[in-house]
Amino acid sequence: IVAKALAKGAIGADDKLVSEFADELDNLGVRVAKLEKNADAVKITGNIRTHYDHTTGDFGKSSDTKTRSRLFFTGEVNDNWHYVGMLQNEQKWNNKGKNDSGDSETRFQRAYLTGNIGVVNMTAGRYNGTYAEGNVYDTRVDAVNANTKFGATYLGATWGKMANQDFATTKSKADEFTQAVLGGDIGNLNLEANYLHVKDLDTDWVKGSDNIWTAAANYKAGDWKVGAMYLHGDADDKVDGVEPDNDGWVASLAYKGASSAKPGSWGLFGKYYDQGGATYIAHTMNGHYDSFGPEGFKGWMVGGNLTVAKNMVAQVEYYDLKDKGSTDNHAKTLWSQMVVTF
Repeated sequence: IVAKALAKGAIGADDKLVSEFADELDNLGVRVAKLEKNADAVKITGNIRTHYDHTTGDFGKSSDTKTRSRLFFTGEVNDNWHYVGMLQNEQKWNNKGKNDSGDSETRFQRAYLTGNIGVVNMTAGRYNGTYAEGNVYDTRVDAVNANTKFGATYLGATWGKMANQDFATTKSKADEFTQAVLGGDIGNLNLEANYLHVKDLDTDWVKGSDNIWTAAANYKAGDWKVGAMYLHGDADDKVDGVEPDNDGWVASLAYKGASSAKPGSWGLFGKYYDQGGATYIAHTMNGHYDSFGPEGFKGWMVGGNLTVAKNMVAQVEYYDLKDKGSTDNHAKTLWSQMVVTF
């Protein structure tokens, strides 16, 4: 009976009946150890996020409500390597009479191998690439990354292509890129330098090739964290007759922070941005940075988050951004979200 229950999936390999009748199951050819290993071979995790954003300013008024579901599948290849895949569904709720049921699109967004060869950790495939804390780029790449640590120092390099295809225009913001990072910790101080060489950029604010250097410092003191980053780009192709601004900097301040495992935990954070168009490609922010031209944008954001229950985190952000050029155009965005992880 226990063997049949195992075969049908009615009970798991960790059920107490399996332990109690281990010898009998072994005699029947059911290898308990193998069942336990197979049960752990593939793990499924995920999250669901519903957000609302409302933007006003000189570029017009807009609002958007979406629910995004993500399922992550992690399969064991061997003791050193794993395969990770991610399936994403987006449901848009404010379609103004079009598809108001919320059905939208489901896509296979990530597929990669991760593991190590000796002391070198590697990732290869389509995965999320975050560079310079997301102030330069934070979305999908098709790439190979290798990184290693030497005590408190880390070194890494990436080669591949940017793969954040815009499904409305069926194009990515850029093509082939090379990235290198060097960083380390000195007590509570983290220092990091990044370099990116990007080809075939095609955005509204930078085109052609770009070389981006960044240098950042983050210091943690108790519940406080303060950071600063300098960015420099080298993109000479003009956009609508205007050469992109090559310099930028970002300052950040944060207090505490919500932890999904700790109900009632909370945090506050803020940033100030002053970034020329040559210093960013696909920014991590939820503000409308992509409304601005090659001269870039500047402005601030503030936000807070709260864990309302275990694995349920609410967050609110407000952005006030404006053109660094002669127009002085503004884009103000209120963003709110609830993220549930499982």
